[in-house]
Amino acid sequence: MAVFMVETYVVKPEKQTDFTVWIKKYFAGIKKHPQLFKEVKSHKMFAQMLGGSWGGYVEMWEFESVADCEKCLNRVLQDKEWMTTLWAEAVAFVVAGTHSMSIWNSVE
Repeated sequence: MAVFMVETYVVKPEKQTDFTVWIKKYFAGIKKHPQLFKEVKSHKMFAQMLGGSWGGYVEMWEFESVADCEKCLNRVLQDKEWMTTLWAEAVAFVVAGTHSMSIWNSVE
């Protein structure tokens, strides 16, 4: 049964253009470091289109199990290169207090 790590956040209005450029760097970084994300079955990012918070984003990371999610997350959080480059840049884009992370399971 699939497990999803769902992250939501709002990007600062004045940073929207820079964030759009940064997304390409982010996805390239994920592809460049497959060893960090080996448990990830799929990863999707969605931008708020109508309703909700303007500038809102949702990321969905699919895993086989909660254990796989935990392994991947721990590995990424311990990787100094990832945390001091892409993650540090990401934090500057996000409106304080808007980031959330939840774990969901499929009910099929």
